[in-house]
Amino acid sequence: MKYGFAKIAAAVPIVKVADCHYNIEQMTSLIKKAEEKDVEILLFPELSITSVSCADLFHQDTLLNGALEAVHSLLNISSDCETVIIAGAPIRISDALLNCAIVIHRGKIVGIVPKSNFNQEELLNTERWFTPGDFIADTTVKIFDQNVPVGSNILFRTPACTFGIAIGDETTHPTPQSSKLALYGAEIIFNPAAINETAGMYDKLVESCRQQSMRNISGYVHSGCGFGESSSDLVYTGNALIADNGEIIQRGERFATDGQMIIAEIDIQQIRRNRINNKSFTVARSDSEHSRGECIDIVQKEYTGTKLTRIYDAQPFVPRNEEYDNRCREMFTIQAAGLAKRIKHTNAATCVIGISGGLDSTLALLVTVHAFDILKRNRKDITGITMPGFGTTDRTYNNAIALMQQLGITLQEISIKEACIQHFKDIGHDINLHDVTYENAQARERTQLLMDISNKTNGFVVGTGDLSELALGWATYNGDHMSMYSVNASVPKTLVQHLVRWAADNISDKETRSILLDIINTPISPELLPANENGDIKQKTEDLVGPYELHDFFLFHFIKGGCTPKKIFFLAKNTFADKYDDCTIKKWLKTFFRRFFTQQFKRSCTPDGPKVGCISFSPRGDWRMPSDTSCSLWLQECEEL
Repeated sequence: MKYGFAKIAAAVPIVKVADCHYNIEQMTSLIKKAEEKDVEILLFPELSITSVSCADLFHQDTLLNGALEAVHSLLNISSDCETVIIAGAPIRISDALLNCAIVIHRGKIVGIVPKSNFNQEELLNTERWFTPGDFIADTTVKIFDQNVPVGSNILFRTPACTFGIAIGDETTHPTPQSSKLALYGAEIIFNPAAINETAGMYDKLVESCRQQSMRNISGYVHSGCGFGESSSDLVYTGNALIADNGEIIQRGERFATDGQMIIAEIDIQQIRRNRINNKSFTVARSDSEHSRGECIDIVQKEYTGTKLTRIYDAQPFVPRNEEYDNRCREMFTIQAAGLAKRIKHTNAATCVIGISGGLDSTLALLVTVHAFDILKRNRKDITGITMPGFGTTDRTYNNAIALMQQLGITLQEISIKEACIQHFKDIGHDINLHDVTYENAQARERTQLLMDISNKTNGFVVGTGDLSELALGWATYNGDHMSMYSVNASVPKTLVQHLVRWAADNISDKETRSILLDIINTPISPELLPANENGDIKQKTEDLVGPYELHDFFLFHFIKGGCTPKKIFFLAKNTFADKYDDCTIKKWLKTFFRRFFTQQFKRSCTPDGPKVGCISFSPRGDWRMPSDTSCSLWLQECEEL
């Protein structure tokens, strides 16, 4: 489909053991549903045509002939289908019986992949009936007047992707077949399997699928035998999973008593980009080229739809659900540990930090306090300075004072008004002209005070600016842009809020928590322009540069995903459909790209700071970009939206 996605499904039919005709009927209904939903490739479980529990019946010609008849029925059913079907059946080749995945498209068998990697349990149980595919040389077999390629290393190429098939519990093998196939060029691994359920098995399965998709930089699609397969001593629960680049993006219902199918879009464009950028993968792939099997082209109508079933996180930097507490604690501690090392290395007597009563300086202060606690240092060696200016409101001022008092640090208040007034006189600037000079003079005056006091107290300045501000250049050059160590440098604005909330809920007393919650609810503002007639914040950042949740979404998919403006716009429309209209998203996307490119010069000389998450703008390694880069290509694409 458009924007580099492949629409994939994993189906788990209800089967009857050894009843091939019944099984084909159940599979047919799922095939029709997949076709209706424009699924490009549909996976069924291992030995789905016969069921996997037939045991010694696999030695019976009646079952094997019935399986072939069922395959023929499947060919007829698929004759008008664009969906590529992967079904499981026992196939006789020469003197061997193989456990195979059969790839079918528009009434023809495209290829047959035998099961190769048998783990220890499978060797004990299923070698009684099947020969491992790696003992069979790549060959062809004649089925229904077709010469069909057979081989464990065969790849299949559609207009959307290149895929391979690894059958069974292959991830427990020392050299998983999926890893080999990925190095040969497979972008999606389809894993038809029959793994019986035991306590704890599901969690291991989910993690192994996720890990394989991450390790192989690929999609990984698992379809396991379901309810009808349970027989005698073993229970099967019909697990279906779809992973993409180390993330489980869709999972089926466990213990379902009816047939089910899960659908998701795997981002092939992202997989290809990540592989290009991963030099170790490229080297490993070149070493394995001599083992690569045949690649078969499937002439499939390209699906050009744009409707996503996949749900993207509106706040991709923010941890979710059961991960939330541990991840927030971990990120907060990484920040504090980095700062603690810098304090110890420099033998600093103090840390100096400007406290505005806003989110960023609050998080930086909490991190600094924690670093001092780690080092068993007196919190009084932290000097917090509030510097009221022309736009400071009572709310932020009172919160800044209360927070510093509550945390037990050294508090200092220095108004910048008189210094700025004198500065305006010195440079001949009209104090009533509230332009960029008026604003930046205040930011630079504050930074000068912090730097000078740090010199005076044998300390260093802890920076407060965050990742989102660096992306947009929303900082005064050599003002709040500068410090000696910037603890929030890789923390985006949407995450700052959550880390402060986490600190309020987990490591704060009742009084501190109350202050922190009010800071969280305060509008984001640099407070460089005078307040309104009611004394409230007049200058709201998100009114000027746009919602930070949009900019952080754009930032994640631009840097982490390498997405084009058109693809980012497409993802944002799907993700924020209930909140922002297309015109609003387009407006702020243009702002994002314009500011990101033009403000690179600020990122080229940023202070040290700890890398906390997946994105950092450190010019010393994480992000390298010439300051004079033109953004015309990106803005042109935005105009075409």
